[in-house]
Amino acid sequence: MKRVQGRTAVLLASVASVALVAGAASAQTVKMGIPTFLTGAGAPAFGIPAKEGVELIIRGINNGELPAPYNSVGLAGRKIEPLIYDEAGGGTKQVTELRNKVQKDGVDLVVGYISSGTCAAVARVAEEVKVLTLMTVCGTPRVFEELVKKPKYLFRTMSHGTGNNTGAARYIAAKHPELLKDGFIGLNQNYAWGQDSWRDFSLAMKIVAPDVKPARKQQFPKLFSGQYGSEISALLRAKPKVVHSSFWGGDLEAFIAQANARGLFKRKTFILTVGETVAYRLGRKFPEGQIIGTRGPYGMYAVGIDTPLNNWFQKEYRKTYGYPPAQPTYQYAQGILGAKYAYDKAMKDNGGKFPTTDQVIKALEGATYTSLAGTVRMALSNGHQAVTEDRWGVTVWDEKKGEMVVKDVVVFQPECVNPPDGVLSVPWLEGGMQGAKCG
Repeated sequence: MKRVQGRTAVLLASVASVALVAGAASAQTVKMGIPTFLTGAGAPAFGIPAKEGVELIIRGINNGELPAPYNSVGLAGRKIEPLIYDEAGGGTKQVTELRNKVQKDGVDLVVGYISSGTCAAVARVAEEVKVLTLMTVCGTPRVFEELVKKPKYLFRTMSHGTGNNTGAARYIAAKHPELLKDGFIGLNQNYAWGQDSWRDFSLAMKIVAPDVKPARKQQFPKLFSGQYGSEISALLRAKPKVVHSSFWGGDLEAFIAQANARGLFKRKTFILTVGETVAYRLGRKFPEGQIIGTRGPYGMYAVGIDTPLNNWFQKEYRKTYGYPPAQPTYQYAQGILGAKYAYDKAMKDNGGKFPTTDQVIKALEGATYTSLAGTVRMALSNGHQAVTEDRWGVTVWDEKKGEMVVKDVVVFQPECVNPPDGVLSVPWLEGGMQGAKCG
C-alpha cells in the first residue's frame, strides 16, 4: 500500500511538473486571433492572400528574419502563436467567434477583418470584451465616426474609405477630365462599404469637378450575388463613360468575366477602388486601361518601393507562393507589424519587461511606424485610425514581367485625401475638404 501511495505521489508530482512546464511555455507566446475569409466568395482574391501574408510575416517575426526596424524575435521577445479562423458567415457569427476567441481560447489580441459589415458588427464587442483589436482592411469610416467614438481597445491600421475615394476623385478630375463630359455612374455592393464608397466619391467629385454630375440611377446589387447581367445592360445603355465601383472579392472577378464577354470595358473606363486585389489572379483577363486603387501603397504600387523590408517581403512571398503579393497580403502584414511595433515599444518603455495590454495600447495610440511599403501614422480618431499615402494609376500588361502593372501613377499624401483629426468624413467633404494639403 505504501509503495502504491508513493508511486501515486510521484506520478501526481510528475503531472503537476509537466503542467507547470506547459503553462510556462504557453506564457512565452502571444496568442493572436486572425480572422480572414477562408471560404466563400471573399476567400480566393482577398482572404487567402491575406492569410498568406500573415503566414509569411509571422514566420519572419518568429524567426528573426526581418530587416530593421523589426529585426528582433517575436512581440516583445515572445513568439506569435497564430489562431487563424474564418470570417465567413456574417456579422452575428463573427460576434460569437470574437467572444469565443477571447473567453474560451484566451487570445491576447485580434488582428484582421476584411468586410466592413463584419467590422461594424464586432467594433463595439471588441471594446466590451476588452481585447486589443487591430482591424486590417474594412473601409467604412463609420467604425470610429459612429460606432465607437471613444475607442480604447480598437484600432484600424490602414486608411479608411474616405481617403480612398477622395483620391479616386482627385485622380480622374486631374488626369482624365475629358472622360467626364457625360458625367459618371456607380456600381457598388449594397452594404456599408459600397454605400459609403459611392457617397464619398460623389461628394468629393462635387468639390474637384463641380460641373460634372452623377447619373440619376446608380447600381447597388446585393453583396456576393454573382450574376450581373442586368447591371451590365444598364451600364452599356448609360451615357457616362466613367464608372465608379468598389467591388471586391468574388463579386469583382465574376463581374469582370461577365463584362469582358459583353465588351463593357471597351466602352467604359472604370474606377475600381480596390481593383488591384484580382489583377494578379486574372492576369491577361484583367482589363487594361482601367483606373485602380488599393487604399494605400500596396500590391502593384509597392513593387517599386526600394527598402530592405519591402524587398524582403516581395522576394520571400514570390519564392514561397509563386506569384506577387497583392493588396490584402500587404494590409494584413501591415497590421501585424503594427502589433510588433507596439509590443516592442511598450517593452522598451517598461524597462525591458513584457508589457501589459494597457501599455501596448498606449504605445500604439498616435504612433508613427514603418510598414512594408511606407509609413503608417495613427493620426485620426484619438490616435486609433491610421492614415497612409494613397496611390492611383492605370492598368497595363507588362509582357516582360508577364503580369499586370500600373502606369501614370499619382501619389496623394494623407493630408490631401483625409479629413483632419476630429473632423468627420461627410461634413469634411460637404464643407469643401477644408484643411486639405495637396502638393
